[in-house]
Amino acid sequence: MTPAEIHTHFHLQHQASRAHTDVPLLVRRERLLRMQKMLNEHAPVLAAAVQADFGMRSSRLTEVADFFVLRSLLSHTLRHLGRWMKPRKVWTPLFLQPASAWIERQPVGVVGVISPWNYPVQLALAPAITALAAGNRVMLKPSELTPHTSAQLAALVAQFFAPDEFCVVQGDANLSALFASLPFDHLVFTGSTAVGRKVAQAAAQNLTPTTLELGGKSPCIIDGHCDLRDAALKIAHGKLLNAGQTCVAPDYVLLPRGREAEFAQAYSAAVLRMFPAIEGNPDYASIITSRHLARLRTMLQQAQTLGAEVQTIDPSAGKPPVHTTGTLGDGASRQMLPTLVFGVTSAMQLMQEEIFGPILPVVPYERLDDAIAHINAGPRPLALYWFGQSEAVRDDVLRRTVSGGVTVNDTLMHVTHDNLPFGGVGDSGWGAYHGEQGFLRFCHQKSVLVQSPWSLGKLLYPPYGARFDRIMGAMRRLF
Repeated sequence: MTPAEIHTHFHLQHQASRAHTDVPLLVRRERLLRMQKMLNEHAPVLAAAVQADFGMRSSRLTEVADFFVLRSLLSHTLRHLGRWMKPRKVWTPLFLQPASAWIERQPVGVVGVISPWNYPVQLALAPAITALAAGNRVMLKPSELTPHTSAQLAALVAQFFAPDEFCVVQGDANLSALFASLPFDHLVFTGSTAVGRKVAQAAAQNLTPTTLELGGKSPCIIDGHCDLRDAALKIAHGKLLNAGQTCVAPDYVLLPRGREAEFAQAYSAAVLRMFPAIEGNPDYASIITSRHLARLRTMLQQAQTLGAEVQTIDPSAGKPPVHTTGTLGDGASRQMLPTLVFGVTSAMQLMQEEIFGPILPVVPYERLDDAIAHINAGPRPLALYWFGQSEAVRDDVLRRTVSGGVTVNDTLMHVTHDNLPFGGVGDSGWGAYHGEQGFLRFCHQKSVLVQSPWSLGKLLYPPYGARFDRIMGAMRRLF
């Protein structure tokens, strides 16, 4: 799209949102049902587009990581939307009675969505679904790093939705900057913290409210009293899903000192269990581009130079090579082996930036206080994971750390819970969506007070005098 076309689409949606501020439940449900139909009928086409963009990512991986989440979200939203839309009556204080009051949940208008490449269907459509449920119009700008998926989304959305309801804008980073500068009524961005700052600055020029879903270094704390093999399996799953290219992936492990070798053995066994082979295995995604792969390798090289011990895990070692069909693309060359890193320090890039790949640093700690101090010394993470058996220790960790969300004795799973808000805090973002929290994020909650003919408010009008003093004295005794 050209800049002029983008402005045309925005003005079309803006005018429609102002002309139809009241969007009935029937209209909202019908839009969500169209979205559901689009996914049900065209999931294979979208999965093939994701595969083409990654070079190696099976349709089954996209099914569980993208479509399953969206289907659950749609089902939950359709089931609860009528209740979410109802006005909320609120109690009226004595000094305002017999007035009545309530809160109306209205669409904000036009919602812009800038989505990332790592889950290119889920993270594009999930905020769009919630914004449509809230009665808004939606403009989506998907990532330029997944051009096949973006093109398919644009074609399918144009097939199922009118341009003034929901449309897709395609283009490069320069177009994203233009998109972020539009005077949306709300703007959602999912991506890196660095780019999130730029998006927030662009939106601020129009006083546009934003929801920023960023990343950060999400820690795993392993307590001294837990099943290490079970913890290693769940950490490996969370780390290696989509080859670590997940915003809530475990970024590093805090492990009781002295158990490093035991953890390395358990983690390696977990990798072998889930991925009997890496190269050519479509269940193990490739790194999205050669540039991203080079960044990860540079991080490892720098860590080794500074004295870290790097352990790669190759399930195929000593086995004949796996031969794959041409339909899986050229991504095998970008399938990076799972890697553990010991002896890391704060001087290493691995411990300064979100990794976003299948590299897992292991940081030993002596006491729980040391682990908590390590987490609190850095920016607040998007997710935190704790593995252990003691509820008292668990609650201590929850009280003394701040993160966007937490899963206990597993990884990633809090994000899939439709009744839990998903979002960051501090450098990992602000605002949250999913379920009713997402619905409210894209609503304006309008306060309404209906005055009674028998209101006593006139007693507080000037001129002030002795009667006013008596009334105010009586009111002070009420509080």
